[in-house]
Amino acid sequence: MKKQEVLQPALNPEAIYEKSKIYVQRALKAHAEGDIDQYQLWASLALELLGKSRLSEIHPSLVVDPTHSSSLFAASGINLSTDIKTITWKTLFERLQKISPRFDSNVKKFCDGMSQRRNAELHSGEVPFRPMKIDSWEGRYWQVTQYILEAMDMTLEEWLGANESKAPKELIEHARKAAYKAAQIELSDAQERFSLLPKKERDRRLAITEGKYSFHFPRIFSLDSDQVWDVTCPACGAKAFMAGMQYEELVVDDYYPKTTWGFEDFEDVEKCYLGEEFCCLSCDLSLNSNEKIEAIGLPTDYREIEAREREFELDYANE
Repeated sequence: MKKQEVLQPALNPEAIYEKSKIYVQRALKAHAEGDIDQYQLWASLALELLGKSRLSEIHPSLVVDPTHSSSLFAASGINLSTDIKTITWKTLFERLQKISPRFDSNVKKFCDGMSQRRNAELHSGEVPFRPMKIDSWEGRYWQVTQYILEAMDMTLEEWLGANESKAPKELIEHARKAAYKAAQIELSDAQERFSLLPKKERDRRLAITEGKYSFHFPRIFSLDSDQVWDVTCPACGAKAFMAGMQYEELVVDDYYPKTTWGFEDFEDVEKCYLGEEFCCLSCDLSLNSNEKIEAIGLPTDYREIEAREREFELDYANE
């Protein structure tokens, strides 16, 4: 039996991912220089590579042209030729849509439009990127890249290189704005989805969490949180939930209530939590970071006061 060889770079998920990082860096450089045509061109190429990296991560056969036999062999690690043909943008996003429920009709429409403009830019005399205003595509772009990265257990900050210790301030700021714009698109999509439902269905969904508590829905969060509290969803107005981690504890009052056994020593403690995950079961709006939650206008700081009996440590005499 012939021993399988190493995957060629064109099909290696790590190599494709690293190339997508190079391309998105070129996009950000073009943006900084005010070259919006090049910004969108490099951004579109980076998105295509990122998507192919995700599919290749599952299996390299998902990114090769199924009609090209040498490419199919290469996807199995058997390199008969260096001529590797991969799938088109259209096929790429059709396949991503099958493995990710978040790739809805809005995402598909955006990807199809960017694909057409990218092809026209590369293969014709047209300049389709020039009339495009940044606000008309950038937010949706960061949303799509974020969907793919989340499926790869990565973040926008990692992809853009903003999490690196020597990352320039401009890059960190761009990553922050990208996450903000992506969250805004998430909110807009949820509002649209909910508003298009029949009134009877909207009422049914709003009633899902009415009168219930977070413990009725134990598996809605991936975060192993310290606390979960109620919030109002900004997309549909339903009762939703936020999960967070405790970051501080303060004693705010001491008191001594009279009991059967005498006076007990109690204290009021204020516990402070920072929201890190949001979920609305009525409109399916779900966000998994503090930055995204703040971007849709929800406060992420939550505090509650808890009464507890004071504990005293015994004094031990030094002998």
